[in-house]
Amino acid sequence: MADVKKIAVIAGDGIGPEVVAEAIKVMKSTEELFGLQFEFEHGLFGGIAIDEKGTPLPEDTLDMCQRADAVLLGAVGGPKWDNNTKELRPETGLLGIRKALGLFSNIRPAVVFDCLKEASTLKPEVLEGTDLIVVRELTGGIYFGEKFRREGEQGEEAVDTCVYNVHEVERIVRQAFDVAMKRSKRLASVDKANVLETSRLWRETVNRIAPEYPEVELEHVLVDNCAMQLLRRPASFDVIVTENMFGDILSDEAAMLTGSIGMLASASLGEGSYGLYEPVHGSAPDIAGQGIANPIATILSVALMYRLTFGYEEAANAIEAAVKQVLDEGHRTSDIAADRAQAISTTKMGDLIVDALTKLQVKA
Repeated sequence: MADVKKIAVIAGDGIGPEVVAEAIKVMKSTEELFGLQFEFEHGLFGGIAIDEKGTPLPEDTLDMCQRADAVLLGAVGGPKWDNNTKELRPETGLLGIRKALGLFSNIRPAVVFDCLKEASTLKPEVLEGTDLIVVRELTGGIYFGEKFRREGEQGEEAVDTCVYNVHEVERIVRQAFDVAMKRSKRLASVDKANVLETSRLWRETVNRIAPEYPEVELEHVLVDNCAMQLLRRPASFDVIVTENMFGDILSDEAAMLTGSIGMLASASLGEGSYGLYEPVHGSAPDIAGQGIANPIATILSVALMYRLTFGYEEAANAIEAAVKQVLDEGHRTSDIAADRAQAISTTKMGDLIVDALTKLQVKA
């Protein structure tokens, strides 16, 4: 049996508890199938933590995460808290936990399943062969820069400051090169170096590091052009690395190539193997409690956890194969169903993936 791995579970808000429950169901099935062992500890975070503890990131939740080997997060936020002060908004908790845990990198794969090409708004021939990863810097840039308002000549002004230092750029770029080395050895660095000084520093740093990875083919792409090319020729990209705000926008754009944001997993990583794993989608409060949310993104986030934090490659591959098999068999939740009347529930999708996982392992 493998060593017991401690998993901090943060179900969060909206559909978070529903999709996390299915991911844990899959994890528990892999304990028996692959001889793994997990210990789950649950904590409050986001909107529910604001309601019950008066803060989006309670100290006991942060302590729990710091003791754990990895974190599984559902989703946070919703309109209920949109008008709160900055300190009492769920998103502040997200920025805080990333900073506190040293999670400087967000990795978001975007893979188009052949059986789901019709679910995308793009033509199937445009999507052919799309399998890319966006590596987004997570703790610097405009989201963390100084913010203030002041009186100007034309009335009130708002200022958001974008700051990057060489160290922040170096560590995310090296991680992206490492990811590229394990794939097809192609890296696109995205910036706005024709306008922004932070982007010029970014590009200079990338060019200085590139000779350390002579096998990787590097290209620089301006962010507006990258946004266009993701829709025009998405399969031409393999690994994309970019700063915080650009990565936030581009990774959501890449998500829609797959037909639904409910299909995309993500990993937030720091130094070493520690990581926080979550679906790309939000809390979707409009469908919470209806049992129709798509749990696949959260389940695929578990596969990322197995691969990137624990090195459980066999189990990670098996989860991804089980998801593919269930989709190939035509099972769909409402977000990816051509006929919503034929859509299956959140729990049914989880059950089918567990069944497929079990059968694939028996055959192996």
